[in-house]
Amino acid sequence: MSEAQFHRIRRLPPYVFAEVNAMKAKARAAGRDIIDFGMGNPDQPTPAHIVEKLVEAVRDPKTHRYSVSRGVPGLRKALAGYYQRRFDVALDPETEICVTLGSKEGLANLAQALTAPGDTILVPNPSYPIHPFGFIIAGAAIRHVPYGKGVDLVAEFARAAQHSVPAPTALVLNFPSNPTAQTADLDLYRELVAFARKHDIYILSDIAYAEIYYGAPPPSILQVEGARDVAVEFYSLSKTYSMPGWRIGFASGHPGLIKALTQIKSYLDYGAFTPIQVASAAALNGPQDCVDAIRGLYHQRRDVLIEGLNQAGWPVEAPEATMFAWAPIPEPFRAEGSLAFAKRLLEEADVAVSPGIGFGEYGDGHVRLALVENRHRIRQALRSIRSFLARHGVPPGPVAVPLKRRVA
Repeated sequence: MSEAQFHRIRRLPPYVFAEVNAMKAKARAAGRDIIDFGMGNPDQPTPAHIVEKLVEAVRDPKTHRYSVSRGVPGLRKALAGYYQRRFDVALDPETEICVTLGSKEGLANLAQALTAPGDTILVPNPSYPIHPFGFIIAGAAIRHVPYGKGVDLVAEFARAAQHSVPAPTALVLNFPSNPTAQTADLDLYRELVAFARKHDIYILSDIAYAEIYYGAPPPSILQVEGARDVAVEFYSLSKTYSMPGWRIGFASGHPGLIKALTQIKSYLDYGAFTPIQVASAAALNGPQDCVDAIRGLYHQRRDVLIEGLNQAGWPVEAPEATMFAWAPIPEPFRAEGSLAFAKRLLEEADVAVSPGIGFGEYGDGHVRLALVENRHRIRQALRSIRSFLARHGVPPGPVAVPLKRRVA
């Protein structure tokens, strides 16, 4: 039997990033130097004190046994400490926190826990793929809610809820956003919590990029009064501490949702390797100057990339958060769509980006650039992009572009 006959596989579209990745691999095999802004994969090493704690823990043979699905107590307490310091939110490590294998796994497993076949889920579009597809795999029907600059997201959610049958079970939020880099303030969270409480809808909030910011620190939805009656929030160490391969994340908030996620995970895994959890607790409890350094590095790269793109004649707004720039396709190529433009940029400029269509139909007018190359490589890419645009009749832009600087 062909895998195409499997119901859940049939509901997943072709992975559009695969086409660009295949072209990238072919170009590299031919000896071309491809500068890769595609995948948001941090290029910096994990801070040394976190690695040293991992090594120390792994030398203890007691840590080699099965771990705990919901996370070892020390790590759950460390996350509670982080929320108290950062957001002034008091969480109960026993009932309001569950450790996950990255935020992606947590989102997907909570989708399995709370979704019945045919349930309606509201998901902003464009969005990180796991946000809709975690629920699609669980059997839900997705109502895509368009959002972007100038869009009233609360009004769009209200419109979608009004016209959804059955009524929505849950909605997904992601601020700071991957891919758009948009941020939310507490006023928006208050409106969304009130909306969810009124319509008896759960909120799944993803704040994986909460510590990668260049303006005011992004808030947590759990700071809003009554949020824990409807919301659970996901956080990850991947970007904050350059730990993507360690696969450590958390869910926190609504005790009932945390209990459901814990129960699902008890059937599926025994938790992350204990030494990884011990080292993750050291990351949260230890010195945070490494976080400042990581944030500062992305800030520097952001400035070089955004100023260079604008000078090359490609107007792109500076993101206030995340490690991404969400760039509208330059006018001469706009009709082609994001996948064709990404292929053209790779073929003609040796620069790889992520096509916006991979994040949903409303992302097709943009491409996403990840700040995962050093400043020298970024400048090299900018020279190629400037030449590429000039060949297609795009004039250079202004000499400088004002950027919103990061607050201390």
